[in-house]
Amino acid sequence: MHAIASVALAVFLVVTGVMHFLSPGYFRALVPVWLGRERLLVAGSGAAEVVAGALVLLPGGRQAGGWAAAALITCYLVSHGDALVRARPDRPRLLERPVGAVARLVVNVLYIAWAVTVAASAP
Repeated sequence: MHAIASVALAVFLVVTGVMHFLSPGYFRALVPVWLGRERLLVAGSGAAEVVAGALVLLPGGRQAGGWAAAALITCYLVSHGDALVRARPDRPRLLERPVGAVARLVVNVLYIAWAVTVAASAP
């Protein structure tokens, strides 16, 4: 089961990282305005996700990649916390409403747990 979780995390990270470059507008919209440098943050985080995913795929890099992924995804809590603060029930997009913002946070915490589990159980 550990191998499946590791490969799944690696694929998830690589695909999501590549998507930062194929659909940068979507990811830029997730960056809080007050952070600025949306293009740089999206490109940097996308590249970091690809690298972390590649590390997780390699048995010798699995632990480092898992911890790197957990740290990176933890950084995303800033974006999801900002979305929660700015959420309003009358917003047209579900992710901009309070329930959607809470869902984003919960899912993000689950991603962190997934990465920590892979890192902690690596040989």
